[in-house]
Amino acid sequence: MMKKEFLSLVKDIYGTDFVPLHRPVFEGKEKQYLMECIDSNFVSSVGEKVTEFEELTAKFTDSKFAIATVNGTSALHMCLHLAGVERFDEVITQALTFVATCNAITYCGASPVFIDVDKDTMGMSPSSLESFLDEFVEIRGDYAYNKNSGKRIKACVPMHTFGFPCRIEEISSICSQWNLELVEDAAESLGSFYCAKHTGTLGSLGAISYNGNKIITTGGGGMIITNDESLAIRAKHITTTAKVPHAYEFVHDEIGFNYRMPNLNAALGCAQMETLPKMLEIKESIIARYGQFFDGSRIKMIRPIEGATCNNWLSAIILNSRKDRDGFLSYTNENGVMTRPIWRLMSDLEMFQDCQKDGLENSRWLEERVVNIPSSVPSIN
Repeated sequence: MMKKEFLSLVKDIYGTDFVPLHRPVFEGKEKQYLMECIDSNFVSSVGEKVTEFEELTAKFTDSKFAIATVNGTSALHMCLHLAGVERFDEVITQALTFVATCNAITYCGASPVFIDVDKDTMGMSPSSLESFLDEFVEIRGDYAYNKNSGKRIKACVPMHTFGFPCRIEEISSICSQWNLELVEDAAESLGSFYCAKHTGTLGSLGAISYNGNKIITTGGGGMIITNDESLAIRAKHITTTAKVPHAYEFVHDEIGFNYRMPNLNAALGCAQMETLPKMLEIKESIIARYGQFFDGSRIKMIRPIEGATCNNWLSAIILNSRKDRDGFLSYTNENGVMTRPIWRLMSDLEMFQDCQKDGLENSRWLEERVVNIPSSVPSIN
């Protein structure tokens, strides 16, 4: 009966018979800014909207610098590259994540090492990280090395899953002790804070995504955020093919990447940033309705931990078993309400099966039970 009542609630919130999981909302100045961009003839990676979008993002996240890229994966790839991750290195991350996290590590020629998550955040567990480092890692000179593989472990990449901040301050402290570069996968957490600090700003670098299903979108796009001026300057340089500035000469001083965001996408981003506060407010009201519905039931809603504020990008519930999860998924999707399970563990995918991992008990428990439910903003007007 609860499944039927849930369908009624969702369709009442969104006022449609078919409810997507998360759709973009363009009810601000998107068309105006796009036309201004087109009229300017600057539609590619050189244009005023790119700079404006970067400045808006830096201000909102309280980071000193923001560098726009073509997507969140390229932003994370560049973060790792800037952090010094090299071929044959290892990077500690979580198995419960979207594949882009591991793809970005692999683009650097490095290999992921998978650490368990906490059940209440779905993000990397500080205690699991510390246990792994104590057992398998040693410091040689300035770097941490894996005693099993003999490889250098250069960085650690926790993810703020669905916008829920993980225990990033504890992770940051551990990384400092072990000489690990902390790179935050904040792809899903624009508008999320931990201890009054925006996600992505507690490490040396952070990556944000503006994919079509994110809380705000540029169609496709990403952002590198950092407080380190030298990293910011280098990020802009290498994401623009490492071209030495000159009025007409083409000189490139290193291998670069064609990763800069086009001006057209940035125009969308500028308009979306103007509506972001309203979107966050409406999302919180939807969460309140969901919370009232599930209160007292056997289904648990995931909520941010103490000290954290979540952007509510994708609402997540925990069912009692894989069987309950599969039944819920089938019933809702067959009746016009999109829901989805959490990702398959990266450690179970063919390309990452041989990577080192800990027990991943919490990761597997969550994989069997977590479901995302519709989380769009119906309208901002």
